[in-house]
Amino acid sequence: MSDLRSYISQIKKIHELKTVKTPVSTKFEIAGITAKVDGSHAVMFEKIKESNFRLISNLIGTRKRFGIAVGGNESNIHEKVILAIKKAKKPKIVSSGKFMENKSKNILSMPIVTHFEKESGPFITSSVAYAKNPETGKQNSSFHRMMPIDETHLSIRMVEGRHTHRCFVDAKEHGEDLKIAITVGVHPAISIAGAYQADWGKDEIDIANSLLGGKLTLAKLPFSGLNVPSGAEIVMEGKILQDKTHPEWMVEMLQTYDHKRSQPVFEIENMFFRNNPIFHDVLSGYSEHRLLMGMPIESKLNGELKKSFSQTKQVSLSDGGCNWLHAVVQIKKKNDSDPQKIIKKTFESHRSLKQVTVVDEDIDVNSAESIEYAMATRFQADKDLVIIKNVRGSSLDPSSNQQKLRTAKMGIDATRSLSKRPEGFELAKIPKIDKIKLEKYFK
Repeated sequence: MSDLRSYISQIKKIHELKTVKTPVSTKFEIAGITAKVDGSHAVMFEKIKESNFRLISNLIGTRKRFGIAVGGNESNIHEKVILAIKKAKKPKIVSSGKFMENKSKNILSMPIVTHFEKESGPFITSSVAYAKNPETGKQNSSFHRMMPIDETHLSIRMVEGRHTHRCFVDAKEHGEDLKIAITVGVHPAISIAGAYQADWGKDEIDIANSLLGGKLTLAKLPFSGLNVPSGAEIVMEGKILQDKTHPEWMVEMLQTYDHKRSQPVFEIENMFFRNNPIFHDVLSGYSEHRLLMGMPIESKLNGELKKSFSQTKQVSLSDGGCNWLHAVVQIKKKNDSDPQKIIKKTFESHRSLKQVTVVDEDIDVNSAESIEYAMATRFQADKDLVIIKNVRGSSLDPSSNQQKLRTAKMGIDATRSLSKRPEGFELAKIPKIDKIKLEKYFK
């Protein structure tokens, strides 16, 4: 199977899931518990005070569980994702989805979580939206957070210029509402693919099917005519209204508050859900959110940089950079000009980046201490620093000009100079230190 329940069974077998049977509230309590377990196990909440649904959080909040979700392990995530993008294949269509077991029109029956004190309300944070591309007729799937307004309406956050927004603008220009479908509670491979920014006209669901070994099946919805994963826990279909907006603001992946925005309104036509459904909540700004959004981009960077520069060993979007704004590139340097070329290419590959640091192969790209060591011993600010002014950046960065999306970017060459004696940069080693066991000496 390729649904959420099959993945939950996988992580339960290896003791990566814990269950809470005590009744909990959607108002801050679930968010607080999820924050406390950040970086560790997933949590299943069996009893929600405000809903009959179950809820799971921190689902892929570690690289280990992320690796399992893409059909691999922590060490081969990028290979799995890159291969799935290259060999994306269409899922099969089946006659009926499991989500058809129940039907409702009241979105407030779901355990939609209120996460932070100053957000505009509760948010569905795991919703994947499906829309038809107006130029190709093919579907697109992408991540969108949604805030309930009443029993049948939600605001939907759309980034300008991205696929769903372009579909919406096209429909609006033709005087039409945009029919879409929404899933909540899918196999995390579908969420991961939905978070990836595929080229215009490409459907991310094909990437998900490849990650799932071709086992994903889709079912057609009656109102929208769109195809959604047949094993989804919850499915909504309806339309984004062309002439209505609603104010909202939320916490982004930097764990800071975004500014107030007027966003389009989604009107529900049908809501379907499985027996004993499981709602998936993603805590904004914490590990699951950052990995979900950042890891597909990290895979993309690894693929593109290794293709362009054979000396590239590894690329990491750092935790301190919220897995989005800062990249560290590990290389086996051939020429002193390599780092600046690689810095330029890295910025081109992910325009939200604000800082790129290039290090040697003996530096751990996932260790802030190791990276700082490289800067302390291998970096000279007067010649190894690249500053790019007034360029397109991330709308998430509160220090940037968010209205014009302009920022300054910095590239750091923290690699050893090839013109200096290599011994001066060599990390000293003690022979056979790995074989020394302290318990033998201290009893």
